[in-house]
Amino acid sequence: MPSNQSPLGALPARFRRERLLIVGCGDVGLRVARASRLRVLALTSSPQRQSELRAQGITPLLGNLDAPATLSRLAGLATRVVHLAPPPLEGRQDPRTRHLLIALRQRGLPMSLVYGSTTGVYGDCAGDWVPETRPLNATTARAQRRVDAEGQVRSLARAGVATRTRVSVLRIPGIYAPDREGGTPRDRLLRGTPVLADADDVYTNHIHSDDLARACLAALWRGRNRRVYNVADSSVLKMGDYMTQAADLYGLPHPKRVPRSEMAQHVSPMVLSFMNESRRIATQRMQRELKLRLRYPEVWDGLRETSAK
Repeated sequence: MPSNQSPLGALPARFRRERLLIVGCGDVGLRVARASRLRVLALTSSPQRQSELRAQGITPLLGNLDAPATLSRLAGLATRVVHLAPPPLEGRQDPRTRHLLIALRQRGLPMSLVYGSTTGVYGDCAGDWVPETRPLNATTARAQRRVDAEGQVRSLARAGVATRTRVSVLRIPGIYAPDREGGTPRDRLLRGTPVLADADDVYTNHIHSDDLARACLAALWRGRNRRVYNVADSSVLKMGDYMTQAADLYGLPHPKRVPRSEMAQHVSPMVLSFMNESRRIATQRMQRELKLRLRYPEVWDGLRETSAK
């Protein structure tokens, strides 16, 4: 195999060891880095973050997904990639993912790439159980951008047949953690934000940040090529019930319940869009193929940890 077709062979011998590149190294990305045993590099568009990343044992790479010319140094640099960067806030496509993949193709593709998508690509499923084989029905521009990104990264696997690049897509619901900014429902309860009346309520799904990080690493090593994995815990909860039970856990008043017709008066259009979709996420593929055993199998396991602090 020519050296320019292998991310290991493209570099001098002293650099030929596995390297993990994290793109979108926020809360979850930092957890991936801490749990990984590889040398970790992270793309950042902020010069101010470089010292923070170095303090975590991460090699920072300055570049911006909105400026393709700044991404050239990524070519052939990493053997494995975790892509967690969100799309732009507008449009129905994800040019950031396109710019990243163009850069990665320049000097040989990585051995594996994991992309963090969203369960929002399924749209409203009327409370049904949703496996990965369900047809996509993204109704918001936010979810449509994710559908576009999924298609782009899965096409990378076809381009990487010669180098056996494996691409996995993780579809992720609401992320929580006690040490994540806004990572629990406590602040929303303290603000007195209402929830939907029982007749209008929708199912909600969750995953702890630490378990999501572990899922990313499991997919890097065990994920099947061009495979999609739902990543969620086993909680089966409607959103209003979740908030009411969380209030009991924190010793706070129960949130007021209002009909859907009134909810727009109380929450932003983005939050309201989450209340327009109901689904229960099936995760048998995650358990069977990624062999991931969650540390927080239900959302209460993580929230109880919070309330004890």
